[in-house]
Amino acid sequence: MDVLTAMKENFKDCFGDAETREYFSPGRINLIGEHTDYNGGHVFPCAISLGTYALVADRNDNKTRIFSMNLADKGVIEFPMNDLKYNPAYDWANYPSGVVDVFEKAGYKADHGFDIVMYGTLPNGAGLSSSASIEVLMAVILNDTFNFGIDMVDMVKFSQKAENQFVGVNCGIMDQFAVGMGKKDCAILLDCNTLEYRYSKLAMEGYSIVITNTNKKHTLSSSAYNQRRKQCEHALSELQAVKKDIKTLGDLTNAEFDSIADHIEDPLERLRAKHAVYENQRTLQAVDALEKNDLAKFGKLMNDSHVSLRDDYDVTGEELDTLAELAWDQEGVLGSRMTGAGFGGCTISIVKNENIEDFKKNVGEAYTKRIGYAPSFYVANIADGTHKIEG
Repeated sequence: MDVLTAMKENFKDCFGDAETREYFSPGRINLIGEHTDYNGGHVFPCAISLGTYALVADRNDNKTRIFSMNLADKGVIEFPMNDLKYNPAYDWANYPSGVVDVFEKAGYKADHGFDIVMYGTLPNGAGLSSSASIEVLMAVILNDTFNFGIDMVDMVKFSQKAENQFVGVNCGIMDQFAVGMGKKDCAILLDCNTLEYRYSKLAMEGYSIVITNTNKKHTLSSSAYNQRRKQCEHALSELQAVKKDIKTLGDLTNAEFDSIADHIEDPLERLRAKHAVYENQRTLQAVDALEKNDLAKFGKLMNDSHVSLRDDYDVTGEELDTLAELAWDQEGVLGSRMTGAGFGGCTISIVKNENIEDFKKNVGEAYTKRIGYAPSFYVANIADGTHKIEG
């Protein structure tokens, strides 16, 4: 049974017969440029074919009832379409209800609610941006239903605002941007400071991107995430005392940073800032290498990125490090690194197509032996951003 057929049966069980519309919102991987987005740097993500589906029917009152097939034990969650506040009882539905709230505060008021069934094909807790996928999905549902005429970049901003201000996770804009603005077979070079972006074709002749899930729950708590952000902000304030023209860490070259790094008093904050600066420059070099068809250099920069996330930013952990290190030793692998915020989740590796099966077998067996449970593998298909499914 395909996904939409199963969803239709669930919809009927939850809400009865109704005419529904269908939507899809992807997850994302980030090829390089990690923890640079909230530091005013560049990122290089793409949307993937794993993501979140929604079946939506209009209601004639002000209520929304929402059900996730992935979280069936949570049951149907109900919330009003106005005057919303974060509510622990809403559980995961705080993400879509937060988007409704941001829309309303921006003057885009929904005049009725919905019955919605969602189903996600993203592995749970994998750090492939299921929250951004749900947020942008809700934004597109609202925009499409009420003909608000909001462009995708603004919907992306609304979705980020919902996560920052309603849910309380101080994330940068990369996840929502990649989810909303994704384009088949392309990655997006995004300047998170200005939101200038361009698409770059992923022409990896003979190679594929393999996502490997540690199957350790993605446990980056908002406190650990917000702490990293705070450390970078404090380091920046100390650098601005000596270099007044910089607005973000992303404004600095490696050489400029090295020349003033001693002004960051705390050695730990110095490392955090170094990662943000160096990773931004690595991202620009990596995109340049990819566009010159130098996959070997791109792969090396991916490896360097992982090492920096491990040693300077301290967001990897045993599981991600084990996957990356095992991948580096495999035949046909150009590069491998953690993707996403860290502390669990996934690595991505560029693997020669003829070596993919051996890669899965060798990495899978060695990881299981060392960690005690098996990883999961997915070959990434690069997909379009959030959209209504037509036809």
